[in-house]
Amino acid sequence: MFVVLAGTNSIGAARLGLAITKKKTPTAVARNRLKRIVRESFRHHQEQLRDLDIVVMSQAGADRRSSTELNDALLRHWKKISEQCKRSSSR
Repeated sequence: MFVVLAGTNSIGAARLGLAITKKKTPTAVARNRLKRIVRESFRHHQEQLRDLDIVVMSQAGADRRSSTELNDALLRHWKKISEQCKRSSSR
């Protein structure tokens, strides 16, 4: 439902960028709903994502998913990103 890109930053705090496009999510109501869900999920998991710049892009059909499905997908992304960053920083 989402494509998540991440890179490290030097400011010591996580930052979020959103790319929820009209092409993938045609109505403004649906785009705003997705943005709210992503921002809220990011806010709850911001501590484990520190030192990262993250960009979240929506896929077609994400607007038709339930909030629970979207939150579960984002949680999987946050966990995967934090694990990958821990591994790369330990090298």
